[in-house]
Amino acid sequence: MVKNSSDISELIEKAKKKNEKAFKVLLNTYWSDVYRFQMSKTENEDEAEDITIKTFARAFDKIHLYNKSYNFKTWLISISKNIFIDHARKQRTDIISINKKASEAYKISDESPSAEDQLINEQNLTELLGYIKQLKPHYQKVINLRYFQELSYKEISEQLDEPLNNVKIKLLRAKKILAELIKEGTSKK
Repeated sequence: MVKNSSDISELIEKAKKKNEKAFKVLLNTYWSDVYRFQMSKTENEDEAEDITIKTFARAFDKIHLYNKSYNFKTWLISISKNIFIDHARKQRTDIISINKKASEAYKISDESPSAEDQLINEQNLTELLGYIKQLKPHYQKVINLRYFQELSYKEISEQLDEPLNNVKIKLLRAKKILAELIKEGTSKK
């Protein structure tokens, strides 16, 4: 993880140009900060994780609006706070509003396998299924749809009735957690 301000600025500039690796590094660098913030608000792991995913999806969608005179972490937390407020309002009123407006999604390519992809591919199927069962159900589902049913991001988005960016972020997070589980499992052998 990178916390040096000049490195972060460089990553943000790359992310504005839709550089996938820059997105991943920013996600990995700030995930725990945003998640901890949401845990303090929601006191619920699933809700905190869901809002954190939405935070990064919205941040990556709106990164061109980021003003470098502000701290990037503060900007992310502001987005997360607004999503939490919206979430709380929806829960209080029990009204579900579906936004049909399509938003432009970033193309996160699968062309070169990441370290997580390589580690996952090296596992035999039985072991891999055991590790997948350790994931939370929503992560199991997105892994299953992508790698076992071989659906595209768009098809997964339609099947889960979630925005495309949320699906991409959820899949990135699921792969990272799965890779960590595999590393832990192989180091115990």
